[in-house]
Amino acid sequence: MKIGIAGVKDSNNDCWISVEITENGGIQIDSKSKVEVMYGESNRNLITEVLNALKIENAKVDFEDSGALPYVISARVEAAVKRIEKTDAEFLPEIKPYTSYSTAKDKFRRSRLYLPGNTPKYSLNAGIHNPDAVILDLEDSVSPVEKDAALILVRNALRQVNFYGAEKMVRINQGSLGLEELEAIVPSGVNVVLIPKCESAEQVKEVANKIKSLNPENPVWLMPIIESALGGIKAYEIATASETVCSVAIGLEDYTADIGTQRTSDEKESFWLKSQVVNAAKAARVQPIDTVFSDVADEEGLRQSVLSAKSLGFEGKGCIHPRQIRIIHEAMRPNEAEISKAQRIVEAFEQAEKEGLGVVSLGTKMIDPPVVKRALRTVKLAEV
Repeated sequence: MKIGIAGVKDSNNDCWISVEITENGGIQIDSKSKVEVMYGESNRNLITEVLNALKIENAKVDFEDSGALPYVISARVEAAVKRIEKTDAEFLPEIKPYTSYSTAKDKFRRSRLYLPGNTPKYSLNAGIHNPDAVILDLEDSVSPVEKDAALILVRNALRQVNFYGAEKMVRINQGSLGLEELEAIVPSGVNVVLIPKCESAEQVKEVANKIKSLNPENPVWLMPIIESALGGIKAYEIATASETVCSVAIGLEDYTADIGTQRTSDEKESFWLKSQVVNAAKAARVQPIDTVFSDVADEEGLRQSVLSAKSLGFEGKGCIHPRQIRIIHEAMRPNEAEISKAQRIVEAFEQAEKEGLGVVSLGTKMIDPPVVKRALRTVKLAEV
């Protein structure tokens, strides 16, 4: 007797399913649902459709539903089957029009909201909080025994969940497992792939080459995460390993453990890594992104952490709760002095263009092209 189980009982927006493959009898479904009256029949039809797509003709199914959407139900059914039946068959939900969009390499990435990949309730409404990006996580927030189910759920979420234009990021696992995960998420419309615990240019190139081999319709950008002393030393090599690297992030929990110290509120122990990554990213012309702030209740601490990161040159910060997004955006916004200076530079640039001048000057000071570009970005950021 082979029985596969997936999902979670009594969890909002999720379901639990047990599939026993039998020799005959067709598909038999025993369903207990909190939304039986409205969706019971459609859910049973969906379960049957998924099993047929996976070439399962005979099975006994126990199904307990707590208001799961179709993309979650189909993911749980597929995971349960694949835990007992080796098959390359898939049940791919359609890619909804509102999930099909590309993003630019230099897109603002002030905030990126981490979402555990195997917990659908966090993903469903993440976009309404207006983060610049959401991260569907397959790595640290997912236990090893649930990574297979999480991958199917994340694949389906990329195709079905409305994130309201937020950049869709996925943090893959390390090594060969992460490369295999790309086969599911790249065709499903991921915008940015996060490479955890990155310590070499070769790691970035492996991911970039794998993505290229999958021929995505839209560009897929890379965000290596530097989380060790070795990664810090090789930050510039990592940042320049591929033209698809859009930014470089840091992770301080693993970094402080690697150097044998404790993470503190003032983060003095991480000053070298922060400076190293900022300079490497700026030299590579990509965005440096700061780590998460873990104390959700300390809003003032978060604000000061963002301001400190901004003063070092970081252009974004990770967050683990929607309430952190607004504070990050406010703190990342240019202050009045920065906006005023940028506007004067932009005006001088526009005047020089009108007059056909090849040189831009503000008073007696010459303005280099990188300064103009930064000023343009500051003005644009102030309007977001």
